[in-house]
Amino acid sequence: MKKEIGFGAMTLALMAALPSLAAADVKVGFLGTLSGPSAAVGQDQLDGFKLALEQLSGKLGGAKAVLFAEDDQQKPEAAQSGLSKLVEREDVDVVVGLTFANVLMSLQPKIAATDVSFIGTVAGPSPTAGALCKPNLFITSWQSDMPAEAVGKYLNDKGIKRISTLTPNFVGGKDKIAGLKQFYKGEIVNELYTPLSQLDFSAELTQVSASKPEAVFMFYPGALAVGFVRQYKQAGLSDKFPLYSANSIEGGSADAMGDAAVGAIAGDTWTPGMTNPQSKQFVAAFKEKYKRSPSAYAAFSYDAAILLDAAVASLKGDVSDRKALSKAIKNAKFDSVRGDFRFGNNNYPVQSYHIFRIAKDADGAIAFEMVAPNVLKDYADPHAAKCTMS
Repeated sequence: MKKEIGFGAMTLALMAALPSLAAADVKVGFLGTLSGPSAAVGQDQLDGFKLALEQLSGKLGGAKAVLFAEDDQQKPEAAQSGLSKLVEREDVDVVVGLTFANVLMSLQPKIAATDVSFIGTVAGPSPTAGALCKPNLFITSWQSDMPAEAVGKYLNDKGIKRISTLTPNFVGGKDKIAGLKQFYKGEIVNELYTPLSQLDFSAELTQVSASKPEAVFMFYPGALAVGFVRQYKQAGLSDKFPLYSANSIEGGSADAMGDAAVGAIAGDTWTPGMTNPQSKQFVAAFKEKYKRSPSAYAAFSYDAAILLDAAVASLKGDVSDRKALSKAIKNAKFDSVRGDFRFGNNNYPVQSYHIFRIAKDADGAIAFEMVAPNVLKDYADPHAAKCTMS
């Protein structure tokens, strides 16, 4: 399903059919989840990218940008159809977005069959960081394991001996638990996986309560995270078993959780609690435009647009050679909202990860307080060793 996006005076357009574009135009296709229980994740991706384009006056590297969007509906078959429209009919120069790991995995043959560049801003399934790495596939978020690795190390450093874990039963959720286990060496008394569409966690929370862990780790996206955190608080578990999370207490979802999220711990490479100038201006601009807090998904998509701007500028606005565009993306230098950033040999980020506590600011709004910076510093994912690119 194609989405239309209005940009007022900007020179960005979405439409079912478009007249032929000038050679200098940069055509960007957004493919992400814009409907269903996790639609907020995809919307944050799209809004973060649009905000950067607006700040860039509708241009990438000085060339006019034209943005198309397709809703993958969190379904591989819809993603296949949407990608075909973007690549074959619209002839886009680059595809951004890519929300869910299982959907991204289903697209691997199509990505391998084209020279079009892909920039994923959420999904980071482990195979694509290793043996399935590709010169035209880039990830600006993280390999899915990484934030959980930071939480696992923090739990281990704190001497927590027994935990329960809960995630959705899909490749991204399984990557999170694999990442947690990379550093956490205590006992996992419950390793629970739930359907990706499940919104009622009462049975699982009863099981956790009976197991009496020292702490609980969870990963849920979008509306699932809101439901889980609220139910966790309502069940009285937040006072018994501290809640640790990765990529769950985010943006508008965190706002919706309200008091239920306060006191929880989150691990990531970026939250609104980052204090570098690029992050502070991004957070302020996002809140001003969209009237909600930005998630890391929005931040990584904002970064993707700034990265593209630098890459296209290095080519003097000429993206006709798509292999050259991929090389320019690989080598582009830009100011990331997270601070230092570079791509590793597998086109995944080499970056630092931090631990944040969810609190409230002086105005009573949700805030992210950094309690342990650089738990993993300048860190590359371990799957990169299986990637044969340099």
